[in-house]
Amino acid sequence: MKFEPLSGGNGCSLLSAVPGPDLAAAGYTETEYAASGSVTGLTPDGPVGEAEFTTRVLVRRPADGAAFNGTVVVEWLNVSSGNDTPAEYTYVSPELVRGGYAWVGVSAQFVGVEGGSGSVGIGGDSLATKDPERYGALHHPGDAYCHNIFAEIADALRTGDPLAGLTVEKLLAVGESQSAMALTTYVNTFAAEHKVFDGFLIHSRALAGLPLGPIGAGVDVTETFRGAPAPIHDGLSVPVFTVQTETDLLTNFRYHLARQPDSDLIRTWEVAGSAHADLHQVGPFEEYLGCPDPVNRGQQRFVLRAALRHLNTWVRDGIAPPVAPPLSLSTTLLGEETAEPFFDVDDLGNALGGVRTPCVQAPTQILSGIVPDAISRICMLFGSTKPIDSGALTARYGTRDNYLDTYRSHADAAITAGFALPDDLDELLADARPDLIPD
Repeated sequence: MKFEPLSGGNGCSLLSAVPGPDLAAAGYTETEYAASGSVTGLTPDGPVGEAEFTTRVLVRRPADGAAFNGTVVVEWLNVSSGNDTPAEYTYVSPELVRGGYAWVGVSAQFVGVEGGSGSVGIGGDSLATKDPERYGALHHPGDAYCHNIFAEIADALRTGDPLAGLTVEKLLAVGESQSAMALTTYVNTFAAEHKVFDGFLIHSRALAGLPLGPIGAGVDVTETFRGAPAPIHDGLSVPVFTVQTETDLLTNFRYHLARQPDSDLIRTWEVAGSAHADLHQVGPFEEYLGCPDPVNRGQQRFVLRAALRHLNTWVRDGIAPPVAPPLSLSTTLLGEETAEPFFDVDDLGNALGGVRTPCVQAPTQILSGIVPDAISRICMLFGSTKPIDSGALTARYGTRDNYLDTYRSHADAAITAGFALPDDLDELLADARPDLIPD
């Protein structure tokens, strides 16, 4: 494996809609590399021989080896928009920096390098088209090779130039949405043979894993939603931590069909009041989505940061994360069986069960991952936030001070239960909405 720093041109930065930590101020460096090598592939028809690749790798790491905690978080960059995006980094970046992790984003899939259609109706150009000076030498042989490319790059990080000066002890693979589906396939098909990663954080997967891809093209992600349920296989040797939203359980993701019990190496959290994507992901660009309701304003970011810390502790010390109840589903309405399950909800309309954050325990809005109306694919992914009648809020809390006391107690409870981190308390409290309580 060869890593060459990418320079020249303007580059295509992997930025989040919501500003993340100031990396320079935190003592981090950011460097973009071309990673080159050769790997074999696997198509739906079977194995294929070696092909060469040169793909993009972005490294955000502590400059000082003494500030490094020994764990590298390797993210499978998401291509659902037709471009690479650091979906998981957007949610967990504060925990990465304060914890001293190194983060590496890998352009593992064909579309991220060569361009093409995304799964949300958006297309992207190749990196070479966007900036030929910087990316002209990049080449991806097709998604038949994507899983092996991801693993080869990750394995090379243990001794490769991008992390020179850091002592790498653990590698964690993370990915959200389409990338989570790719990691599901990786865990079930490749992980036991490769033995590269020490743990996995799979965020917002569908019932099935991403299908094996073709040579010279990207995989058709729509086949995932028509696939058979794919629970994580028995016989694991490393932990797999899955975090799911309401959208993932139902809608066409149908993860409820792939639910499985927790075990010594499998843990699943289902987050109440969450959507596949939310305001934290889109930030000030919400208005450009064109959704009929405000997008989901839930608090899964806090849950994901806690999940990452738990996973790191799990792989290092063998201490498993707390167990969470599943979201509560029913299949009977007015004595009749329904065609599809639905969430049990409280008197206001928020889902019951699952990981409970302060915004659903002390609600001021109805936060949902389910949009019942026929709307665009992207708006379906972002769920909704709907108002609660002011009279109901007054009846529940009385005053704004009482609401804030209630909210604070649930924030403390979430931290005590391990579903949020003490480091995030101030941000959690800033999320409270006393302005919605009638004065």
